[in-house]
Amino acid sequence: MTAQATARDLATVIGLEVHVQLETDTKIFCGCSTEADEDEEPNTRTCPVCLGLPGALPVLNEAAVEAAVKVGKAIDASIPEETTFHRKNYYYPDLPKNFQITQYDAPLCADGELEFSVEGDRRTVRIERAHLEEDPGSLQHVGGGIDTADYTLVNYNRAGTPLMEIVTAPDFRSPSEVRAFLAKLEEVLEYLGVFDASRDGSLRVDANLSMIDAEAVDESGVISADTLESANRTEVKNISSHKGAEKALAYEQTRQKNALQRGRAVEQETRHWDESKGVTLSMRSKEEEKDYRYFREADLPPLRVSDWKQRIVIPELPEARRERFREEYGLSAEAASKLTSTKQVADFYEDVADRFDPDLAASWVADRLLGELNYRDMAITDAAGRFDEFTRLIELVAGEEITTKNAEEVVLRTMLDEGLGPDEVVEREGLGRTDDDAVAAAVTEAIEENPDAVEDYHAGEDGAINFLVGQVMGKTGGSADPGTVNELLRAELEG
Repeated sequence: MTAQATARDLATVIGLEVHVQLETDTKIFCGCSTEADEDEEPNTRTCPVCLGLPGALPVLNEAAVEAAVKVGKAIDASIPEETTFHRKNYYYPDLPKNFQITQYDAPLCADGELEFSVEGDRRTVRIERAHLEEDPGSLQHVGGGIDTADYTLVNYNRAGTPLMEIVTAPDFRSPSEVRAFLAKLEEVLEYLGVFDASRDGSLRVDANLSMIDAEAVDESGVISADTLESANRTEVKNISSHKGAEKALAYEQTRQKNALQRGRAVEQETRHWDESKGVTLSMRSKEEEKDYRYFREADLPPLRVSDWKQRIVIPELPEARRERFREEYGLSAEAASKLTSTKQVADFYEDVADRFDPDLAASWVADRLLGELNYRDMAITDAAGRFDEFTRLIELVAGEEITTKNAEEVVLRTMLDEGLGPDEVVEREGLGRTDDDAVAAAVTEAIEENPDAVEDYHAGEDGAINFLVGQVMGKTGGSADPGTVNELLRAELEG
């Protein structure tokens, strides 16, 4: 580090604008479907409204408003009695009417917060506002990236999808905090049932980052408004994942720090995150609020939402469910965290725990099932249609019809790899429990066939018993209970 760099200790300041696609059947201002087919043709899921044709009028989707109110309640935001929509005027190549219907000075939600954990510490980030708007279409750069493409195509199928833009205060001090926050936000949104992470482009992030003198941050982490106003910040766009946000901001943090330590100015600009190259690229000078020329959307009347906060009920959120799992089922903090990682996992666990021992249910869902899915790069959503089969497998173990070892190492893995049901695998592999007489006979045979191991056992080498257990398990095709085999061997050897 140079002497100049040492003399200037810098602090990172980050604020986020998170664009979340809300899960509704139709777009925010028209009746076009939001459900994309895998092989859909471009520009086919459109109508005069989302194509911005003259004379077409928007009609607000009530489901989008309900979803936004749920988010507002989850982040403990204030929801006004009345909210309005505005036109944000800007050249959007992927919004054909050349303006975006959004909210300006009367957002649906304001002054919320979200608490999350990062590296063992609890952090709370203020959420200044969260408002509804329409999504643009999508640009497809042909022959390269945004700066090297031969030409660019526009697909309007996504145009008009309901978006909620969540704007945080500049409360982040590192890229790792941003990644942890986004993971927590996505978890909350998924629990609310208003968001589907599997959708392409379902969560997109614009991040504002600036570097300031570290001494401008007081002991409580507060930065004055004057300091924030005077700091040149860059807006980084095209971030589409938690990991991508951390990488993009780490790069931008280093770029700005290096520039300042070399005595160069940081330009206030908008930059594009090129994920393939791992760099940010300058796009244009940073717009200011006045550049958007906001004015009221005359085709949408004011929306009264004063009673919606009381009327709309939100489900139990992840933190509360984690705590309840620990209290109600006696789970460790680690197990409760795994079992509430997604709402589907938590719902499945509760269904299993209501039928079987909660500890047995936890070990099978949190460790065995999730572990095997993770090994195959699968998510719980990939197995959602087979929960009855997994419950049946746990039932076979709980009823001692198959051993835990066979259930995990043979049945579960075969179920996931071949798509078979548990009973099919048990029958095909002959894994049903061996009867008591057969186990006893196998114990006797193992002792008679391995006199050296018997002698070692009597000489005090207790590890020899493990060898004999293995011999019995081999003779029974792994269908005997290892604990029972151990007891029978010791009883006969001591008898």
